[in-house]
Amino acid sequence: MHSLNLPKYAFKLKKEEEVEFIFDRIRNKYIVLTPEEWVRQHLLMFLINDLGYPKGLIKVESGVMYNSRVKRSDIVVFNSLGLPHILVECKSPTVVINQSTMEQVAMYNRTLKASIMVLSNGLVHYTFKIGDGGELTNLSEIPRFSRATE
Repeated sequence: MHSLNLPKYAFKLKKEEEVEFIFDRIRNKYIVLTPEEWVRQHLLMFLINDLGYPKGLIKVESGVMYNSRVKRSDIVVFNSLGLPHILVECKSPTVVINQSTMEQVAMYNRTLKASIMVLSNGLVHYTFKIGDGGELTNLSEIPRFSRATE
């Protein structure tokens, strides 16, 4: 798999009939290992191991209603009150993060109303805080869990 701009982690991997799988600690099962899944699993480990977010506050590939259609958000991190706090959109390392990607995560967030949006292809990461008036502020990093509830 592609080398990413994230810490290296020891993942549980397996291969069945030439298909590679990676163990997802949130969904508690093996998932087909695609380039996007590789990024998603690294970001999950980063949120849990490095930033201190509890597994119980994280959902992966949950449904988001938008214009009466169900879309799937990659990662949603909830705050201690159970409200969406961080919305993470993952892309394959070969996908360029651009205006279209930003519009996709913003569309999901119209329903979720998370206060922070993250876009990543594993190589480039963008983090934005959404103000009360909807204005975006570029953050240099994803806040740690201890700061996320302030």
